[in-house]
Amino acid sequence: MNHSFPGDDNSRSKSPGTRDDRSLEESNWVDDDPNLESISKPKTSVADPFKKSPLKNSHTLVMVETAFLASTASLIWLINYYFPLGPILKIFFPIPVALAYLRWSNRASWMTTLVSVLLLTVLMGPPRSIIYLIPYGLMGVQLGACWRRGAHWWFSIFTGALIGTSGFFFRFWLFSILLGEDLWLYVITQVTEIVDWVFLRLGLLAQPSVLLIQIIAVLMIFLNDLIYLFAVHLVALLVLDRLGNPIPRPPEWVQVLLDYE
Repeated sequence: MNHSFPGDDNSRSKSPGTRDDRSLEESNWVDDDPNLESISKPKTSVADPFKKSPLKNSHTLVMVETAFLASTASLIWLINYYFPLGPILKIFFPIPVALAYLRWSNRASWMTTLVSVLLLTVLMGPPRSIIYLIPYGLMGVQLGACWRRGAHWWFSIFTGALIGTSGFFFRFWLFSILLGEDLWLYVITQVTEIVDWVFLRLGLLAQPSVLLIQIIAVLMIFLNDLIYLFAVHLVALLVLDRLGNPIPRPPEWVQVLLDYE
């Protein structure tokens, strides 16, 4: 016969309705509460230090591309000065600055021009850097603005030729000061010989005046700049399209000649 005493552990039978079971059930109910995690782990508004800012990345990209395009423009000018390859590299003079305008904005193109001038000033001296700025640096900004706004080829070519002609006279004026001679007289002499040869072939006995010679000289310089700007547009059409920054489409007759769409 089994006798149970009040202090015996066996006499403490656990039934579902006891206090211990109720406390266990209450603790399980609290643990299963879905809001417990949000209560125990309060939300903080501290930003992730490793999260990248899109605005900061954009500014960094603009800075890197500006430096790269400026060094490219300076390198092309430097190579063409010491190892001239004719008009091949000259066509690319304004394209890096125009590409900076197409990819980013007006400010990026001016920064590209400024950095290029500073690099050339260090490498070649102020006169050569100024000659790059006028006209090719200004021409690159002008072409980038026209191309980004979708201007017609004839408008961008004509305005670029005006800048190129102005740069030609600025270059002659600067070199005339540095050398102490009027270089424009050499141009007038060459144009006079060409006009005399043309008059002789046409059977004209008239002597061309100085004013006529100067007008013909200016027109020849402007025509040369028109041809140069047209070649720049053709190269930019072929190159910038492949870089993902297309320029306005050329006239239909140019597309037919190039078989380009």
